[in-house]
Amino acid sequence: MIEGENIPTSWCIERLGDFVISEKGKKPKNFSKTKSKEYSLPYVNIAAFEKNRIEEYTDGVGCVLCNDGDFLMVWDGSRSGYIGKAIKGALGSTLVKINFPGIENDYAYYFLLSKYLQINTRAKGTGTPHVDPDLLWNYQFPIAPFKEQSRVIKKIEQLFTELEKGIEQLESAQKQLEIYEQSVMKYAFEGRLTHNGISKGELPKGWKLLKLKDLVEEKVGLRRGPFGSAIKKEFFVANGYKVYEQGNAINDDPYRGKYFVDEEKYQELIAFKVLPKDLIVSCSGVTLGRISEIPEDGKEGIINQALLRIRLKKNLISNKFFIIHFRAAFFQKKIFEQSQGTAMPNLVGIKDFKEIEMMIPPPDEQETIVQEIENKMLLCRKIEETIETTLKQSEILRYSILKKAFEGKLVAQNPKDEPASVLLERIRAEKSSAAPKGRNI
Repeated sequence: MIEGENIPTSWCIERLGDFVISEKGKKPKNFSKTKSKEYSLPYVNIAAFEKNRIEEYTDGVGCVLCNDGDFLMVWDGSRSGYIGKAIKGALGSTLVKINFPGIENDYAYYFLLSKYLQINTRAKGTGTPHVDPDLLWNYQFPIAPFKEQSRVIKKIEQLFTELEKGIEQLESAQKQLEIYEQSVMKYAFEGRLTHNGISKGELPKGWKLLKLKDLVEEKVGLRRGPFGSAIKKEFFVANGYKVYEQGNAINDDPYRGKYFVDEEKYQELIAFKVLPKDLIVSCSGVTLGRISEIPEDGKEGIINQALLRIRLKKNLISNKFFIIHFRAAFFQKKIFEQSQGTAMPNLVGIKDFKEIEMMIPPPDEQETIVQEIENKMLLCRKIEETIETTLKQSEILRYSILKKAFEGKLVAQNPKDEPASVLLERIRAEKSSAAPKGRNI
């Protein structure tokens, strides 16, 4: 026994593995997706453990069983070290059942919860990571008097409940902020941000309902990249004319990329060149509709097959107004609803794409709308940053609560409590006289 200098005198510090009974789960031979007379025992895998969702049932033959009240640890995989409460069933092969006879199980549960990040980041294995038993069972476990353990648990749960309520409120605020941002965008592009008394669907004074084909330069305003066979890897050179890729639009970063073609190939594909202030749009996948602007100092080059080039009529619409409009959730939804393909959405054909309509205000009002949106979005970003910071602080506070709990600083000590040393003597005596109920890993 090691006496701790930073814990109350009525506490003791012991090696964790000396008090634990743990047993790893086994994968049953017989499974069923539906509950039946034969297969009636829930198979407690990670899905059941984390989300209380039973996906399979077993007959329980040769299984390790767990009960309500046991607590479990993920032993194998990316979440190794994560712990939670068990439900009655057959224990999955990636989980371990953990119990501490003679000690409040929830007390030990919260102690291990305080060690999760360390256990997870120091998992062993080059393939599938797993908990390092040498780390886990050699933790120095601060043990409070038995009655104090109950008070510690109660206080932790009280503080965690209050913390969860705060987190729920912050997450609710995040969702409300997102709804507000979408509403601002929708109102802005319907004219209701700059005009009073405008009904939904009504065209404000001075605005025009135009199609994309009306907003772009004739013939060259909308140009989809060349067929894949036109740009192959064997055409690339170390330096030359840049080949703009989907990643440039997705990341709104026109400078990234390492593919170039020579003068001859560039002239062959000159119809697909980009100019400063051209817009490029991602044409496929979950990132369909991402848009970016080619800057004044953008490298001369061409678009590849995964991009659409848009060249606007500057006298009708500004790039800034168009980009903000294009990125708005309601407009992105329109793009996806018209997309082709089931597994991989693709931009609708140019013929249909250029028929998409936009409500366009006069140029001076476009500037006003852009300014209004930017001001409101700047305020939203500041609020969002505050929420994110507070959420991170909440996680820090969670570990701070646990740290104080196991330093004996969370609840007051009662001198009438039986000291932990007496409790440990009784546990050792019971352990030596009783048959083991499980095996340590």
